[in-house]
Amino acid sequence: MEAAGNGRRDAALGGLAVLPDELLCAVVDLLQPTDIGRLACVSSVMYILCNEEPLWMSKYLSVGGRLEYKGSWKKTTLSRLSLCSENNEIEQKARHFDGFNSLYLYRRWYRCFTSLSSYSFDNGHVERKDDLSLDQFRPQYDGKSPVLLSKLVETWPARTKWTIQQLVLDYGEVTFRISQRSPQKIIMTLKDYVSYMELQHDEDPLYIFDDKFGESTPALLEDYSVPHLFQDDLFDVLDYDQRPAFRWLIIGPERSGASWHVDPGLTSAWNTLLCGRKRWALYPPGRVPGGVTVHVSDEDGDVDIETPTSLQWWLDIYPHLAEHEKPLECTQLPGETIFVPSGWWHCVLNLETTVAVTQNFVNQSNFEHVCLDMAPGHCHKGVCRAGLLAVPGKSIRDIENHPPGTVSKWNHTDMTRTEKRLKGSGPVRASNSVDQCSSFEFSDVHESLDNQIFSYNVDFLSQFLEKEKDHYTSVWSPTNPIGQREAREWLRRLWVLKPELRELIWKGACLAINVDKWYACLEEISACHSLPPPSEDEKLPVGTGSNPVFIVSDNVIKIYAEGGLGYSAHGLGTELEFYDLLQKVGSPLINHIPEIIASGFLVYEDGSYRTVPWDGKGMPDVLAKYYPLELSYANGCFPLGLWSKQQFGMDSSPDASNKPIWPYMVTRKCKGDIFARVRDTLSKTDLLNLASSLGVQMRNIHLLPLPLPHVELLPQSGDSNVKANDPPEWKHVISTLDGRKKNIKKHLANWGGSIPTVLIEKAEEYLPPDMGSLIKFVKDDDGELVYTFPCWIHSDIMDDNILTERATKMGSFTDGKSTGDTELERLNVIHIIDFSDLSIGDPLCDLIPLHLDVFHGDIDLLREYLQSYQLPFLRGKSNNDIYKSVQNSKFSRASYRAMCYCILHDDNVLGAIFGLWKELRTATSWEDVEHLVWDELNRYQQLPPAVCS
Repeated sequence: MEAAGNGRRDAALGGLAVLPDELLCAVVDLLQPTDIGRLACVSSVMYILCNEEPLWMSKYLSVGGRLEYKGSWKKTTLSRLSLCSENNEIEQKARHFDGFNSLYLYRRWYRCFTSLSSYSFDNGHVERKDDLSLDQFRPQYDGKSPVLLSKLVETWPARTKWTIQQLVLDYGEVTFRISQRSPQKIIMTLKDYVSYMELQHDEDPLYIFDDKFGESTPALLEDYSVPHLFQDDLFDVLDYDQRPAFRWLIIGPERSGASWHVDPGLTSAWNTLLCGRKRWALYPPGRVPGGVTVHVSDEDGDVDIETPTSLQWWLDIYPHLAEHEKPLECTQLPGETIFVPSGWWHCVLNLETTVAVTQNFVNQSNFEHVCLDMAPGHCHKGVCRAGLLAVPGKSIRDIENHPPGTVSKWNHTDMTRTEKRLKGSGPVRASNSVDQCSSFEFSDVHESLDNQIFSYNVDFLSQFLEKEKDHYTSVWSPTNPIGQREAREWLRRLWVLKPELRELIWKGACLAINVDKWYACLEEISACHSLPPPSEDEKLPVGTGSNPVFIVSDNVIKIYAEGGLGYSAHGLGTELEFYDLLQKVGSPLINHIPEIIASGFLVYEDGSYRTVPWDGKGMPDVLAKYYPLELSYANGCFPLGLWSKQQFGMDSSPDASNKPIWPYMVTRKCKGDIFARVRDTLSKTDLLNLASSLGVQMRNIHLLPLPLPHVELLPQSGDSNVKANDPPEWKHVISTLDGRKKNIKKHLANWGGSIPTVLIEKAEEYLPPDMGSLIKFVKDDDGELVYTFPCWIHSDIMDDNILTERATKMGSFTDGKSTGDTELERLNVIHIIDFSDLSIGDPLCDLIPLHLDVFHGDIDLLREYLQSYQLPFLRGKSNNDIYKSVQNSKFSRASYRAMCYCILHDDNVLGAIFGLWKELRTATSWEDVEHLVWDELNRYQQLPPAVCS
């Protein structure tokens, strides 16, 4: 029996009583719902802990999906997991236990039921204006200080139409995205969400925060317009599907809100309230709010904010702040618009049920900050958000007051850098700190900051950039609002479409992609090969690839920067070997690729650049000291060609990884339009012609003979993945695939929520135990060898590497009444470009980018491609009924092998799959995915033996 009175907790928990309630709740949260149910039967206190609403809310959020709130989170979660029937009454008679109290649980209960109706405290910290002209707004507030504007949206239809009642009447059945602190997507119909708002008593209520509301309810976009002060948005030059999320519909009940954060990418924002009241708190850039910790990863620059909820901060942290430590504050009323400048910390608490719309934007005042935030590295990102706290070993001086400009105010000098205690009574402990994953040195920066205070100025912030990082090719932070490819396209479009802003755009491009360095390289290459100097219009790289590419007059100059010197030198060497082979064998492909004009290395020495011509034959002196490859090649061979790349190309020499040497190639500009840019203008007939032409050209690539392997590159004995009689060209492929399989769950989890969790758990089981099973020899019934045929593969045959042009020819035309000769226009693939990723592999690997990126999953286009491609996916000494001979082996199934390559792919091709086939987001097996995406490959008819021999 459990003891009554004050001893109930000890008796009910036994040895676990030494643990605080907060830790016990955290442990229970790790359990599965069925185990929580069993644990609730152990004792009265465990019963209490296992029936806490925040616990069951957490369990639901970890599952995700469409939410239909059923009055309590426990009932909602158990129903969602099919652990109870709809007719079962989960809520039983309430149980009361005397002799148990918990301050931790009481505080949570208080946050669930407190009312904010009396909160009005508006002491005018944030300036209020009726309206402003652009000439007033830009010098006083833009990029400098928040401002609350009261008469900016008087003419909006949303001022009268966006009430909860009217929205439910008009859009009650429309599904909206819900905010949550989990990777799982939560959606609700507006009608169900309003029902949830009325029933819930959550300490951190869910709220609608939907960046796709314009797609699901385009009529809402007609109810408002961007205020005249914020219409200058430099992201507008991007297509809608390229630009980062920028507008949100926000609906939330009392006690909900946004916890402390800096807007993504250091963009600025405006937020208009249509009904209800919001409480805002703001700190200037670099000032970490009390209770908040900034985590900065030194691996990829990812910035993560650890913060209490909005309500928790206002109730538990705010009251203990000294007056000079408190934020700027204001209460926003219906019809008012608040402007939040770039880099400002802000926290929002809904005092009533609210409806609002907000947009983030980039204009001339914050453009350089946005470009700076894109740059790879971690220190400058930490400094932008946490000021000098992010500089290791630097003491922080106390600065009196914090004006609404660019200088931040700091806490007291007796507080450490990594943890600061707030003044005031009570046990509240608040951290405003920065945590780095590992230490780093910035001694030169320290010296320059000896007498400097933090300033949100680009010149000041840019000195924290990691100079050794190549901004064009280094991995960007996953929290960047825009990817590298989209960022390059964005800067290029701005350069073309906004010539009046070129001075500003150039500064931003120097921060984001080091364009000044690459332009200096371009000038040296042009001068060396007597090419026309680049014009003003040609100063920025073109395309979205990983290497800087410039078009100067009729020439294309590509500088190989991706992957470091070893990888890029092998990329150029392999590409030169490929072009040489095309000439030797007289391949028709030669008419569909660019013409090489020059190639070589660019070397930076003693403050200037020099060029070293190289045709791929022999080892140039500039590389020999970094790559002492003990290979006795015959004269005229390619020492850094396909075989060398296959074995060594992925492993750069430590001595060469950071050397200022870049390979380059100059080619003649090809005719035609980049397919990615004209896709939307093409008819289905045009696309079928494109697919047919691609089949012919890919066949030409895959039929090219591989160079003979050199004896030095044959497999070494003792390699567990490669058998003595296995083809040597597969050695590196098998090793790479096996390595990826060992970390497959982590590899797939890195792509975020784009892959269903159930499939991540089943990936290892779906893949073969030995990756060699996908490509090694298989015996057919007659003892003949059946195998995957190794060939040259392009590896990157995507829509931006294809140039198309219409060709006119004479043909017959029938209109049902008469027949005659006429001119026919047919869309053809004129050129395929960018062969720097050439490698040896399974031709099925080239189908992955083709089917997903070029064909967008269109089965008709895939079928048309295969009909002109005509090569088999398996080959053997005898190809008669080849698939019948190995039909019992799933490894002979082209769809299975293609699916395995997708799972093991370096890029997030699975994200593309689940984006194209939305019905697969509920798939429970990889076989379902394989069947829908790749089954057409199994129906592909093979050629007769004579063609395959």
